Amino acid sequence: MSGKLLSTILGVLVWVSAVEIQAADVNISDQPPQAVTIRNVKVQDGAVAGEVVNSSPNVIRDVQLLIRYTWLWKNEMKPGEDNRSDAVFYNVEGEIPPGGSKPVTYRPSSSMKEDAGRYEVSVKVAGFTQLVPVKK
Repeated sequence: MSGKLLSTILGVLVWVSAVEIQAADVNISDQPPQAVTIRNVKVQDGAVAGEVVNSSPNVIRDVQLLIRYTWLWKNEMKPGEDNRSDAVFYNVEGEIPPGGSKPVTYRPSSSMKEDAGRYEVSVKVAGFTQLVPVKK
């Protein structure tokens, strides 16, 4: 096989592979918006406050939030020996009607103030129960 032919074949294979990779990177979402979200999240001294919103056409209850406390050392080049990160599942009491919302507040049992670093806090909906009426 000549060098030019081999070079052409390899070029075509690389081009085909690149086209396949580009096609795989396209992300088109046909997913509907989330039925339950949390908005207006505020964090102060580790306490988390926000509002759970029900965008579904049904009543929801048993909303469970995942609250993550990721510890970041002031000096990441020489971090301390312990990992202070934590995660908490917080259950929101009561029902939320369709289109409604409910304020929530979570306060950790210990102080989150530290001189050696800081906590990065994130909150997301981990689960919920949707009450779907039975049609007769």
